[in-house]
Amino acid sequence: MTQFSLAVHGGAGTILKKNLTPELEVQYHAGLRAALDAGHAVLAKGGSALDAVTAAVCALEDEPLFNAGRGAVFTSDGQQEMDAAIMDGTTRAAGAVGGIFGPRNPIRTARAVMDRTDHVMLIGPNALNVARAADLPFAEAEYFYTQARWDALQSTLKMRADGVEDDDPARRHGTVGAVARDMQGAVAAATSTGGMTAKAPGRVGDTPIIGAGTFADNETCAVSATGHGEVFIRYTAAAEIAARMRHAGQSLTDAAAHVVMHDLAPNDGSGGVIAVDAAGNITMPFNCDGMYRGMVTQDGAFKTFIYREEAVN
Repeated sequence: MTQFSLAVHGGAGTILKKNLTPELEVQYHAGLRAALDAGHAVLAKGGSALDAVTAAVCALEDEPLFNAGRGAVFTSDGQQEMDAAIMDGTTRAAGAVGGIFGPRNPIRTARAVMDRTDHVMLIGPNALNVARAADLPFAEAEYFYTQARWDALQSTLKMRADGVEDDDPARRHGTVGAVARDMQGAVAAATSTGGMTAKAPGRVGDTPIIGAGTFADNETCAVSATGHGEVFIRYTAAAEIAARMRHAGQSLTDAAAHVVMHDLAPNDGSGGVIAVDAAGNITMPFNCDGMYRGMVTQDGAFKTFIYREEAVN
Protein backbone atom coordinates (compact mmCIF):
# COMPACT_ATOMS: atom_id res chain seq x y z
CA MET A 1 0.00 0.00 0.00
CA THR A 2 1.23 3.49 -0.84
CA GLN A 3 1.92 5.50 2.29
CA PHE A 4 2.67 8.74 0.48
CA SER A 5 3.38 10.00 -3.03
CA LEU A 6 4.86 13.15 -4.52
CA ALA A 7 5.24 14.36 -8.09
CA VAL A 8 6.72 17.61 -9.41
CA HIS A 9 7.03 19.32 -12.78
CA GLY A 10 9.12 22.16 -14.11
CA GLY A 11 7.31 22.98 -17.33
CA ALA A 12 6.72 21.35 -20.71
CA GLY A 13 7.32 22.17 -24.35
CA THR A 14 9.81 21.64 -27.13
CA ILE A 15 12.41 19.94 -24.97
CA LEU A 16 14.75 18.02 -27.25
CA LYS A 17 17.95 16.25 -26.28
CA LYS A 18 19.83 17.94 -29.11
CA ASN A 19 19.02 21.35 -27.59
CA LEU A 20 20.26 20.61 -24.07
CA THR A 21 23.93 20.31 -23.19
CA PRO A 22 24.89 17.49 -20.82
CA GLU A 23 25.68 20.13 -18.21
CA LEU A 24 22.24 21.68 -18.51
CA GLU A 25 20.60 18.28 -18.33
CA VAL A 26 22.38 17.62 -15.05
CA GLN A 27 21.22 20.98 -13.70
CA TYR A 28 17.58 20.31 -14.61
CA HIS A 29 17.65 16.89 -12.98
CA ALA A 30 19.25 18.42 -9.89
CA GLY A 31 16.57 21.10 -9.72
CA LEU A 32 13.80 18.52 -9.91
CA ARG A 33 15.55 16.35 -7.34
CA ALA A 34 15.88 19.29 -4.94
CA ALA A 35 12.11 19.82 -5.15
CA LEU A 36 11.45 16.12 -4.56
CA ASP A 37 13.85 16.14 -1.62
CA ALA A 38 12.02 19.10 -0.06
CA GLY A 39 8.59 17.53 -0.40
CA HIS A 40 9.73 14.05 0.55
CA ALA A 41 11.28 15.36 3.77
CA VAL A 42 7.85 16.65 4.81
CA LEU A 43 5.91 13.52 3.86
CA ALA A 44 8.41 11.06 5.35
CA LYS A 45 7.93 12.69 8.76
CA GLY A 46 4.15 12.33 8.52
CA GLY A 47 3.65 15.92 7.36
CA SER A 48 0.71 17.11 5.29
CA ALA A 49 0.42 17.00 1.52
CA LEU A 50 -0.23 20.75 1.69
CA ASP A 51 3.09 21.43 3.39
CA ALA A 52 4.87 19.04 1.04
CA VAL A 53 3.69 20.72 -2.17
CA THR A 54 4.49 24.12 -0.68
CA ALA A 55 8.05 23.04 0.09
CA ALA A 56 8.54 21.39 -3.30
CA VAL A 57 7.31 24.39 -5.26
CA CYS A 58 9.42 26.78 -3.18
CA ALA A 59 12.48 24.77 -4.22
CA LEU A 60 11.48 25.08 -7.87
CA GLU A 61 10.83 28.82 -7.50
CA ASP A 62 14.32 29.22 -6.05
CA GLU A 63 15.95 27.55 -9.08
CA PRO A 64 16.40 30.09 -11.93
CA LEU A 65 16.25 27.36 -14.59
CA PHE A 66 12.49 27.16 -14.14
CA ASN A 67 9.92 29.78 -15.13
CA ALA A 68 8.64 30.66 -11.67
CA GLY A 69 9.89 32.85 -8.85
CA ARG A 70 13.56 33.57 -9.46
CA GLY A 71 13.44 32.32 -13.06
CA ALA A 72 10.24 34.08 -14.14
CA VAL A 73 10.01 35.30 -17.72
CA PHE A 74 9.40 38.92 -18.71
CA THR A 75 6.28 40.60 -20.05
CA SER A 76 6.33 42.55 -23.31
CA ASP A 77 7.21 45.71 -21.37
CA GLY A 78 10.12 44.08 -19.55
CA GLN A 79 8.45 43.40 -16.21
CA GLN A 80 7.89 40.16 -14.32
CA GLU A 81 4.39 39.23 -13.21
CA MET A 82 3.93 35.98 -11.33
CA ASP A 83 0.92 33.76 -10.68
CA ALA A 84 0.53 30.93 -8.17
CA ALA A 85 -2.13 28.75 -6.57
CA ILE A 86 -2.46 26.06 -3.92
CA MET A 87 -5.38 23.81 -2.99
CA ASP A 88 -6.12 21.48 -0.09
CA GLY A 89 -7.96 18.32 -1.14
CA THR A 90 -9.39 17.73 2.32
CA THR A 91 -11.42 20.93 2.59
CA ARG A 92 -11.15 22.33 -0.96
CA ALA A 93 -9.65 25.42 0.59
CA ALA A 94 -7.59 27.28 -1.99
CA GLY A 95 -5.46 30.36 -2.36
CA ALA A 96 -4.20 32.09 -5.48
CA VAL A 97 -2.41 35.25 -6.61
CA GLY A 98 -2.13 36.85 -10.02
CA GLY A 99 0.35 39.28 -11.51
CA ILE A 100 2.45 39.81 -8.40
CA PHE A 101 6.10 40.84 -8.08
CA GLY A 102 8.27 41.04 -5.00
CA PRO A 103 7.72 37.95 -2.82
CA ARG A 104 10.59 35.51 -3.28
CA ASN A 105 8.14 32.61 -3.28
CA PRO A 106 4.80 33.42 -4.90
CA ILE A 107 3.44 30.04 -3.77
CA ARG A 108 3.82 31.14 -0.14
CA THR A 109 1.79 34.23 -0.96
CA ALA A 110 -0.95 32.02 -2.42
CA ARG A 111 -0.79 29.91 0.74
CA ALA A 112 -1.13 33.07 2.85
CA VAL A 113 -4.24 34.07 0.88
CA MET A 114 -5.73 30.66 1.69
CA ASP A 115 -4.68 30.63 5.33
CA ARG A 116 -5.15 34.27 6.30
CA THR A 117 -8.09 35.62 4.27
CA ASP A 118 -11.66 34.66 3.38
CA HIS A 119 -10.84 34.83 -0.34
CA VAL A 120 -9.48 32.47 -2.97
CA MET A 121 -7.64 34.88 -5.26
CA LEU A 122 -6.00 38.25 -4.74
CA ILE A 123 -4.21 40.48 -7.24
CA GLY A 124 -2.43 43.80 -7.01
CA PRO A 125 -1.20 45.66 -3.94
CA ASN A 126 -3.35 43.82 -1.41
CA ALA A 127 -1.89 40.47 -2.41
CA LEU A 128 1.49 41.93 -1.49
CA ASN A 129 0.04 43.29 1.76
CA VAL A 130 -1.05 39.78 2.70
CA ALA A 131 2.48 38.54 2.01
CA ARG A 132 3.96 41.29 4.18
CA ALA A 133 1.49 40.58 6.99
CA ALA A 134 2.61 36.94 6.87
CA ASP A 135 6.27 38.09 7.14
CA LEU A 136 7.15 36.44 3.86
CA PRO A 137 10.55 37.37 2.37
CA PHE A 138 10.66 39.84 -0.51
CA ALA A 139 13.49 40.43 -3.00
CA GLU A 140 14.56 43.25 -5.32
CA ALA A 141 14.42 43.11 -9.12
CA GLU A 142 18.02 41.95 -9.50
CA TYR A 143 17.23 38.76 -7.59
CA PHE A 144 14.65 37.76 -10.20
CA TYR A 145 16.66 38.84 -13.25
CA THR A 146 18.19 36.11 -15.38
CA GLN A 147 20.04 36.83 -18.62
CA ALA A 148 18.45 33.86 -20.39
CA ARG A 149 14.93 35.17 -19.73
CA TRP A 150 15.87 38.68 -20.80
CA ASP A 151 17.43 37.36 -24.00
CA ALA A 152 14.30 35.31 -24.70
CA LEU A 153 12.19 38.46 -24.38
CA GLN A 154 14.40 40.38 -26.81
CA SER A 155 14.29 37.50 -29.27
CA THR A 156 10.50 37.31 -29.11
CA LEU A 157 10.06 41.07 -29.46
CA LYS A 158 12.37 41.09 -32.49
CA MET A 159 10.37 38.32 -34.15
CA ARG A 160 7.19 40.28 -33.57
CA ALA A 161 8.76 43.40 -35.03
CA ASP A 162 9.81 41.36 -38.08
CA GLY A 163 6.30 39.95 -38.43
CA VAL A 164 7.41 36.43 -37.58
CA GLU A 165 5.95 34.58 -34.60
CA ASP A 166 7.72 31.45 -33.43
CA ASP A 167 5.28 28.63 -32.66
CA ASP A 168 7.64 27.04 -30.14
CA PRO A 169 5.38 26.06 -27.21
CA ALA A 170 8.23 26.83 -24.83
CA ARG A 171 7.63 30.54 -25.43
CA ARG A 172 3.98 30.16 -24.51
CA HIS A 173 4.30 28.30 -21.28
CA GLY A 174 6.60 27.24 -18.51
CA THR A 175 5.36 26.48 -15.04
CA VAL A 176 6.34 24.58 -11.93
CA GLY A 177 4.11 22.50 -9.74
CA ALA A 178 3.72 19.70 -7.25
CA VAL A 179 1.04 17.23 -6.19
CA ALA A 180 1.14 14.98 -3.15
CA ARG A 181 -0.76 12.38 -1.16
CA ASP A 182 0.21 12.15 2.50
CA MET A 183 0.10 9.35 5.07
CA GLN A 184 -3.36 10.49 6.18
CA GLY A 185 -4.70 9.98 2.65
CA ALA A 186 -5.09 13.69 1.88
CA VAL A 187 -4.03 15.20 -1.43
CA ALA A 188 -2.91 18.71 -2.37
CA ALA A 189 -1.69 20.63 -5.40
CA ALA A 190 0.45 23.73 -5.89
CA THR A 191 1.46 25.55 -9.08
CA SER A 192 3.57 28.65 -9.80
CA THR A 193 4.62 30.47 -12.96
CA GLY A 194 6.05 33.57 -14.56
CA GLY A 195 3.66 33.08 -17.47
CA MET A 196 4.43 33.49 -21.17
CA THR A 197 7.52 35.19 -22.56
CA ALA A 198 6.49 38.66 -23.81
CA LYS A 199 2.95 38.22 -22.53
CA ALA A 200 0.71 41.27 -22.40
CA PRO A 201 0.96 43.11 -19.09
CA GLY A 202 -1.83 41.90 -16.84
CA ARG A 203 -2.24 38.56 -18.60
CA VAL A 204 -3.11 35.73 -16.22
CA GLY A 205 -2.98 32.11 -17.34
CA ASP A 206 -4.35 28.86 -15.99
CA THR A 207 -1.93 28.47 -13.05
CA PRO A 208 -3.93 30.46 -10.46
CA ILE A 209 -7.33 29.45 -11.86
CA ILE A 210 -8.73 26.75 -9.59
CA GLY A 211 -9.98 23.93 -11.79
CA ALA A 212 -7.86 24.93 -14.77
CA GLY A 213 -4.19 24.73 -13.79
CA THR A 214 -4.57 23.68 -10.16
CA PHE A 215 -7.09 21.43 -8.40
CA ALA A 216 -7.29 19.07 -5.42
CA ASP A 217 -10.06 16.95 -3.92
CA ASN A 218 -9.54 13.91 -1.70
CA GLU A 219 -12.42 12.11 -3.38
CA THR A 220 -10.66 12.13 -6.74
CA CYS A 221 -7.21 13.62 -7.26
CA ALA A 222 -4.81 16.53 -7.13
CA VAL A 223 -3.61 18.09 -10.39
CA SER A 224 -0.98 20.66 -11.38
CA ALA A 225 -0.79 21.64 -15.04
CA THR A 226 1.72 23.24 -17.35
CA GLY A 227 0.77 24.31 -20.84
CA HIS A 228 -0.87 26.84 -23.12
CA GLY A 229 -2.83 28.47 -20.33
CA GLU A 230 -5.67 29.96 -22.34
CA VAL A 231 -6.62 26.52 -23.65
CA PHE A 232 -6.28 24.88 -20.23
CA ILE A 233 -8.67 27.52 -18.87
CA ARG A 234 -11.26 27.03 -21.61
CA TYR A 235 -11.23 23.27 -21.12
CA THR A 236 -11.07 23.46 -17.28
CA ALA A 237 -8.33 20.88 -17.61
CA ALA A 238 -7.61 20.03 -13.98
CA ALA A 239 -11.26 19.86 -12.91
CA GLU A 240 -12.14 17.81 -15.97
CA ILE A 241 -9.75 15.09 -14.87
CA ALA A 242 -11.42 14.95 -11.47
CA ALA A 243 -14.88 15.02 -13.07
CA ARG A 244 -14.08 12.03 -15.26
CA MET A 245 -13.00 10.10 -12.19
CA ARG A 246 -16.03 11.15 -10.16
CA HIS A 247 -18.78 10.83 -12.75
CA ALA A 248 -17.46 8.35 -15.33
CA GLY A 249 -15.57 6.12 -12.92
CA GLN A 250 -12.33 6.46 -14.86
CA SER A 251 -8.96 5.75 -13.30
CA LEU A 252 -6.57 8.63 -12.69
CA THR A 253 -4.38 7.51 -15.57
CA ASP A 254 -7.24 7.20 -18.05
CA ALA A 255 -8.87 10.48 -17.04
CA ALA A 256 -5.67 12.49 -17.24
CA ALA A 257 -4.63 10.92 -20.54
CA HIS A 258 -8.00 11.68 -22.11
CA VAL A 259 -7.91 15.34 -21.12
CA VAL A 260 -4.30 15.89 -22.20
CA MET A 261 -4.45 13.93 -25.45
CA HIS A 262 -8.06 14.29 -26.61
CA ASP A 263 -9.31 17.59 -25.15
CA LEU A 264 -6.19 19.75 -25.09
CA ALA A 265 -3.91 18.44 -27.84
CA PRO A 266 -6.29 18.92 -30.81
CA ASN A 267 -7.13 22.45 -29.66
CA ASP A 268 -3.65 24.04 -29.45
CA GLY A 269 -3.41 22.94 -25.83
CA SER A 270 0.25 21.95 -25.79
CA GLY A 271 1.46 20.85 -22.37
CA GLY A 272 0.83 18.29 -19.68
CA VAL A 273 -0.17 17.59 -16.09
CA ILE A 274 1.03 15.78 -13.02
CA ALA A 275 -1.65 14.17 -10.87
CA VAL A 276 -2.04 11.91 -7.86
CA ASP A 277 -5.16 10.17 -6.56
CA ALA A 278 -6.27 9.28 -3.04
CA ALA A 279 -4.61 5.87 -3.33
CA GLY A 280 -1.28 7.48 -4.11
CA ASN A 281 -1.20 6.58 -7.81
CA ILE A 282 0.76 9.07 -9.93
CA THR A 283 0.41 9.93 -13.62
CA MET A 284 2.32 12.52 -15.65
CA PRO A 285 0.98 12.68 -19.24
CA PHE A 286 1.99 15.34 -21.77
CA ASN A 287 1.37 15.94 -25.47
CA CYS A 288 4.58 17.76 -26.44
CA ASP A 289 8.23 16.79 -26.86
CA GLY A 290 9.13 16.81 -23.19
CA MET A 291 8.21 17.79 -19.66
CA TYR A 292 10.55 18.32 -16.74
CA ARG A 293 9.05 16.00 -14.14
CA GLY A 294 9.82 13.70 -11.25
CA MET A 295 8.28 11.51 -8.60
CA VAL A 296 8.97 9.68 -5.36
CA THR A 297 6.98 7.55 -2.91
CA GLN A 298 7.72 6.06 0.48
CA ASP A 299 10.08 3.57 -1.17
CA GLY A 300 12.58 6.41 -1.57
CA ALA A 301 13.15 5.76 -5.30
CA PHE A 302 13.62 9.27 -6.67
CA LYS A 303 12.95 9.45 -10.42
CA THR A 304 13.38 12.50 -12.66
CA PHE A 305 12.59 12.74 -16.35
CA ILE A 306 12.99 15.28 -19.15
CA TYR A 307 12.28 13.68 -22.51
CA ARG A 308 9.44 11.52 -23.70
CA GLU A 309 11.26 8.21 -23.25
CA GLU A 310 14.28 8.90 -21.10
CA ALA A 311 14.43 8.52 -17.32
CA VAL A 312 17.16 9.17 -14.81
CA ASN A 313 16.90 7.82 -11.27
